[in-house]
Amino acid sequence: MHDNHEHTGDGCCEESEPITLLKRQLGKTKVQLSVFGFGARGLMKSTGRDVEASIMIRSALDLGVNFFDASRSNGASETYYGRALQGRRDDVFLSSKTGARDRAGAEADLKKSLSVLETDFLDLWQLEDVRTAKDVDAIFGPGGAIEALVEAKKNGTVRFIGVHGQHDPMVIKRCLETFEFDTVMIPVNPADPSEDSFVEVVVPVASAQDMGIIGIDVMLDGMLNAPARLLVSYALTQPVATVAIGCDDLKQLKENVEAAGTMQVLTQKEVVRLREFVAKFAGDIM
Repeated sequence: MHDNHEHTGDGCCEESEPITLLKRQLGKTKVQLSVFGFGARGLMKSTGRDVEASIMIRSALDLGVNFFDASRSNGASETYYGRALQGRRDDVFLSSKTGARDRAGAEADLKKSLSVLETDFLDLWQLEDVRTAKDVDAIFGPGGAIEALVEAKKNGTVRFIGVHGQHDPMVIKRCLETFEFDTVMIPVNPADPSEDSFVEVVVPVASAQDMGIIGIDVMLDGMLNAPARLLVSYALTQPVATVAIGCDDLKQLKENVEAAGTMQVLTQKEVVRLREFVAKFAGDIM
């Protein structure tokens, strides 16, 4: 899924050069997404900061970002997008999530999401934070949430459907083996454990289905003192279409966009070395 034109220069753009965000294909959806996506954390988890949020969302658009992720459960993220994207809806690939495990609850969430986001469709609708076997049984059982996702895609209320998880890769693997989603959203960082790793367990199954892979938890919530460009380069070296990163402020947004715009594909040796180094601290930051 890697772009054939990855930037592999020295990584530091001249101040006079604008950052150009590459795009990659989101699996079988054929959609081209910016390699940096605007995540549903950081400022987007807050409430009552409408002006700041609008400025940051529109700044991200101006920087070339076209993937914007929200969640029904994340603060005012949907409200912020609904207000900031007026007149710009056609410029973005808009995603949200439902934490419901039953059909009725998921349908209610979608109705609320569309209303608050002030749109008549979502580009991507995801099952949020699938953690346990019990979750999986409920989602795929009679009257489960998967029925709402399938129906929404069928009637055009959502274009694509996906699953999100950051707790147990074996649970997400089971989801992908049970149903062929369009996308999967998982942690992609060097602290991902060597055993039961999302990259090692989930990515091969997703890739075999030509599923769009979206990386999250790339920055490890700032708990690892490492350059943004190194962590973003690590994530984008994996077979992901984009990384969704939450930002606290405009400075952080610009730093992360620059990190994505100047990323370098790491060699396998560099990937292994970084994971081995971070493994010493992984228990404290995961």
